[in-house]
Amino acid sequence: MTTAEIITIGTELLLGETADTNTRFLARTLRGLGVDLFRTTTIGDNLGRIAAAIRESMERAEIIITTGGLGPTVDDPTRRAVAEAVGAPLEYRPELWEQIQRTVRRYGRVPGENQKRQAYLPRGALAIENPVGTAPAFIFETDKNAIIALPGVPREMETLMTQAVIPYLQRRFGLHEILKIRTLHCSGVGESAVDEKIGDLETLANPTVGLAAHSGVIDIRIAAKAESEAEADRQIAALEADIRARLGADIFGADEQTLEAVTLQVAAQRGWTLACFEAGLAGALTERLSRVESSAYLGGERSDAPPSDLAAATASTRARFGALAGLGVSLTIETETIAVHLCLQTETGQQERRLTYGGHPRNAPRWAANMALDWLRRAALEAA
Repeated sequence: MTTAEIITIGTELLLGETADTNTRFLARTLRGLGVDLFRTTTIGDNLGRIAAAIRESMERAEIIITTGGLGPTVDDPTRRAVAEAVGAPLEYRPELWEQIQRTVRRYGRVPGENQKRQAYLPRGALAIENPVGTAPAFIFETDKNAIIALPGVPREMETLMTQAVIPYLQRRFGLHEILKIRTLHCSGVGESAVDEKIGDLETLANPTVGLAAHSGVIDIRIAAKAESEAEADRQIAALEADIRARLGADIFGADEQTLEAVTLQVAAQRGWTLACFEAGLAGALTERLSRVESSAYLGGERSDAPPSDLAAATASTRARFGALAGLGVSLTIETETIAVHLCLQTETGQQERRLTYGGHPRNAPRWAANMALDWLRRAALEAA
């Protein structure tokens, strides 16, 4: 299996001044090509450290992709770092200088002499013209490796990756496999409980199964490698059916589906309209519901302080909006305890639950909202 590593370059990334969105895009692109990503690294604008990182990656992986450090300034060292890593001198490419000048003039500017640095590449490198920016990219090949240096500007990087690099990788490494992902979402259960039911599936080699927890929602990732999309779909469908049979109503959706959207859909199918009261959640419940396009959600009310009677507050909100169902959530963060009080009112009666949360306080509002939504979802399913 072809392997890859990503090196993002820029001191601004290490200082937290700029968010690294390039790694995510590249990782997903490589995944789609059936390439195994071994490692991602972020390095500041230091020639020696970048060169050392490239050399290390060359030992571990066939494909090394760098982003950033291709600008015209002194602190853009990627070209020199790649040259040092592979032991090749930089050489001037007059055709690249012509491309750079044409691009700069499109902006109504005169290219500066420092921009000529961008026309230097390691000797023997394959140049990649940049149609949406001034920094040419390049590929340096060895018998084993392809070192691909891309600009750090996300749109430029994405354009070059899509238009030039993907076709190159497919030709060079014979990338005929695809990797397809299906993500199932669970709520109302903990990660360990899900693991107990499907732990044996997490040891499979292909498709693979992995878990990730997100404040009351558990993602189950199914990844299949195959020679065709149809074969990947077949593998995923068989495994998904097995997982759904084991977990049942714990699974609320898949891929881009959200808990709030699915919950409102189930409520609408049940014939319920909904009004919500929340206290101490700072909009974690009502704002999420308001973003869903659904006639089932009529509106909600918020309070910073927990009410003395959550049931009464929920009933008041329900009456104000004329809703058939009312959902109330109150969050209280004390010194050692984070308490959540839930109230659900429907035409069949009222239920209340009290829960405690043991995670980080900043995650408590989202966890509380997820627990409330899951409770409503299951109640609507049972009532249908």
